[in-house]
Amino acid sequence: MKLRVAVAPLLALLALSGPASADTLLIQRVQEQGKAALPARGQSMDQVKARYGEPAQRLDSRGGQKKAWPQINRWVYPAFTVYFEKSRVIDVVANKAGAGEIGPKPPIL
Repeated sequence: MKLRVAVAPLLALLALSGPASADTLLIQRVQEQGKAALPARGQSMDQVKARYGEPAQRLDSRGGQKKAWPQINRWVYPAFTVYFEKSRVIDVVANKAGAGEIGPKPPIL
């Protein structure tokens, strides 16, 4: 019974404290900006380059040695990284804006 009495005030305090505001989730930032700000799946490398300019970095391509493994190219922009299969966008991943933002780790170089 003593345990229930001690736990009740703690739960009440936790409920009133709300979520921590120091951390920003990467997904929250992306949802606020909207997907219109990112390249769309299926766009060509030329379309991405025409709309967003030259990437800050072009990472070495991966795969492509065997027929079963397609060649994957990665272009890094300040806000996102674009993944291409051959020359078409297959995925776009938002980059972390800063150390306080919780999100994916940077791409493997």
